[in-house]
Order: sequence, then structure tokens, then C-alpha cells
Amino acid sequence: MRILIVDDSAMMRKMIRRVFALVDVPIDEIFEAGNGAEAMEVLEMHDDIDVLLTDINMPVMSGTELLRAIARQPKWRHMRRVIISTDGSAARRDEAAGLDVRCYLEKPFSPEVIRDVLNEVA
Repeated sequence: MRILIVDDSAMMRKMIRRVFALVDVPIDEIFEAGNGAEAMEVLEMHDDIDVLLTDINMPVMSGTELLRAIARQPKWRHMRRVIISTDGSAARRDEAAGLDVRCYLEKPFSPEVIRDVLNEVA
């Protein structure tokens, strides 16, 4: 499995990486981006990303804008999309549902939750 973590917090990206070390899911490669625009660059270079974990509130290009851009590209249709955000409002969840998001996790989260999500989308 190839994973892309998108979050403007380097500390959060590092924490998610640490969680991956605790889960029993085969991970081949992990990529990171600090915002949606950086994520798009990663995706253009590596169009075989299996799972996208993205925050919503980020500078330059938000997670919602990123998800909309991904939805417009048939080559990324296979990618499983997961939101990890502090914004768990009903409006945000409804918006995510329309963007083919598999799971919406609220920060803070436990390692077990990430493990369960990865097992679900793997």
C-alpha cells in the first residue's frame, strides 16, 4: 500500500507516520505534503497512491479543494480517501460524503482508529 499524508502540521504528519509503525498493515511507501497544492505535485509524480489521508483546513489549497481536484481525475478514481481533521461539523461531513471520502476522523485520534481505518481501506 502506498499512502499520502497531507497536513500543514509537520508534527501531525510525523505522528501519523508513527501510528503506521504500530499497525499490522503492509505499507510500501509513505509520501507527505504540507497542503493540497503540494499533494497534487506528489500525485502527479506518483499516480499509484492507494490511500490519501488529508486534513481539511490548510493554507494554499485546502483538503476540500484537493478532494475536488482528485475527483475530477479518472486516474485517481481508485484512491481511497480519508479525512483527518479537527472540523467534524455536519456541514463538513456532508461535503466530504459528496467527494467519495471513505472515512472522516476527528483529531485527536487513537492509533487503534488509524489501524482500523487502514484495515478497512486496504
